[in-house]
Amino acid sequence: MKRRDFSLAATAAGLAPWLAATSAHAQQASFKAGSDYLVLQRPAPVEAPAGKVEVVEFFSYNCPHCAEFEPMLEAWAQKLPAHAVLRRVPVPFVGNDVQTKQRLYYALEAMGKVDAYQGKLFQLIHRDRMPLTGDAAVLDWAAKQPDLGDKFAENFKSFSVASKVKRASQLTDEYKVGGVPALGVAGRWYVDGETGRGLPRALQVVDFLIGEARKG
Repeated sequence: MKRRDFSLAATAAGLAPWLAATSAHAQQASFKAGSDYLVLQRPAPVEAPAGKVEVVEFFSYNCPHCAEFEPMLEAWAQKLPAHAVLRRVPVPFVGNDVQTKQRLYYALEAMGKVDAYQGKLFQLIHRDRMPLTGDAAVLDWAAKQPDLGDKFAENFKSFSVASKVKRASQLTDEYKVGGVPALGVAGRWYVDGETGRGLPRALQVVDFLIGEARKG
């Protein structure tokens, strides 16, 4: 599968007016399948409980566009309705140490540390240029974090994290993810910077699809 990176078409700066208007625009807009978003031929599995609409962000710590998208996504996620939940899935492409970066994410998730480190990791890798490549480098970095330490290493090497990495790779294929960052909704729809014509608009499409999922 050909993989692509998607530019933002807007930077994190000056996002406040856009964020305030996103949901309203999505409610008023009429987005079309096949052009603004894609419909999965086969539904993908979801982990959200009944009554909740699952939104999946496909990302990679190695992806510079994902790093730029992160502040926008976090601000958008804070405005999600109560019936929607955000789930992150690290993809099995972008860079030469993809499984390392997938295990990094799921080890943090197992410790409840994603919120504390997601933005920091993007900054370390893309702004500070820390050479955080390969298992040894990740484990050395984690050992120096006072709230991670040995517990992180245990999770990083665990069977449960390896299983989550496998499922993440399967879900990436089930959504037919063509590049990152990208978004899946309710196991039924796929949106990225190409279909959405920019990631800010892609989030508007996702808001629209959350509403469509509630209709059944």
